[in-house]
Amino acid sequence: MAQKLIKTEEYYRQTLDRIDQLMCAKPTTPEFDELELLSALVEIYEDEHYPIDIPDPVSAIKFRMEQLGLSQQNLVPFIGNRSKVSEVLNRKRPLTLAMMRALHKGLGIPTDVLLQGPDTYSLDNIPELEYEKFPINEMAKNGWISRIPDMQGHAEEIIRKLISNAGGMKAVEGCLCRKTIGSRENAKNDPYALQAWCLKVLEVANSNSLSTQYKKGTINEEFLRDIAKLSYFEKGPSLAKEYLEKHGIHLVTLPHLSKTYLDGAVMLLPNQTPVIGLTLRHDHIDNFWFCLLHELAHISKHLSGNSSEIIIDDLDLRGYENDAEDTKEQEADSMAQEALIPSDYMKTLNLAEGISSMQVKELAEKWNVHCAIIAGRIRYEKNNYKILSRLLGYQQIRNQFFIASPTDT
Repeated sequence: MAQKLIKTEEYYRQTLDRIDQLMCAKPTTPEFDELELLSALVEIYEDEHYPIDIPDPVSAIKFRMEQLGLSQQNLVPFIGNRSKVSEVLNRKRPLTLAMMRALHKGLGIPTDVLLQGPDTYSLDNIPELEYEKFPINEMAKNGWISRIPDMQGHAEEIIRKLISNAGGMKAVEGCLCRKTIGSRENAKNDPYALQAWCLKVLEVANSNSLSTQYKKGTINEEFLRDIAKLSYFEKGPSLAKEYLEKHGIHLVTLPHLSKTYLDGAVMLLPNQTPVIGLTLRHDHIDNFWFCLLHELAHISKHLSGNSSEIIIDDLDLRGYENDAEDTKEQEADSMAQEALIPSDYMKTLNLAEGISSMQVKELAEKWNVHCAIIAGRIRYEKNNYKILSRLLGYQQIRNQFFIASPTDT
């Protein structure tokens, strides 16, 4: 019988008949070699025309229960309470990733059987996280994720999807593994809420492709000064976002979550695209421009190109004892201040004397910046936050980015 690939049902049956004739062939004989070859050809044909479907997860669980003589009560440690076990076995409740992991480890059900459906996730390759600690309900309230029944029970799926949308593990390693740089990360931050905020910033950036690729070295003193001049215009903040995007830099404004204390952060997508995230928790003009230029200075000077790095900034910590020893933060402050109000200009001010609102406005026209920037700088230098408050431009930033008021901390 000629030996060739099986392409028809008739030839398939003929091959099976020939295999029956050769079943008693002894090893090392030509007949045995023919038997091995024909068996391989049949396997190829059957894999293509008679695939064996793997059982669905519930059927696999029931089969394993029968094998081991388990009752529904025995599944409680893997699935939850008796009600959840009953709902899962009656196909009224989907398996969560936590359940899948427990069933795989405890009952040895293969992961490829458990992980079926339109959205499949690996049970490995992501650091062990206590997913229930993420502020899932607050994230849903902010519109960051879609509401589904039993959100806390599906926390792992929700966060893993967010990680995927943010660019995968290479993009979010800094968020999850806390490879932060600098001293302005508030110790009171809830780590899971902070991670959730960073992940959402990266997801927003990753979903918005920029037409220009960022070139290292773009951000210098002249670039920062050009950004600062945009403060002169009423729509300066939105103009700055457009300007940055045309230079390959993402600017994402996102309100902070409860138990987080931050103004901004910088991070990188896997393709080295810089991402600036701002919370706008202090909704006034001088804070926006200083924070923006401070983060740009970090991109210029302190991100090495490793996507696992992230810099978190709570500018309320500026000037504290530990902060004074952080050369990176001091360098970013200096670059931002110089771009907004050059030191030569500052020397012309006699801060020992009082400066009126009218004088500040005149200086703003002369220096081509918003008067809020000058007022904010004077308040900082004099350490007097009761003066010139009417010039700071309260509640004029968030509305340019359609950002809701942040949750109260």
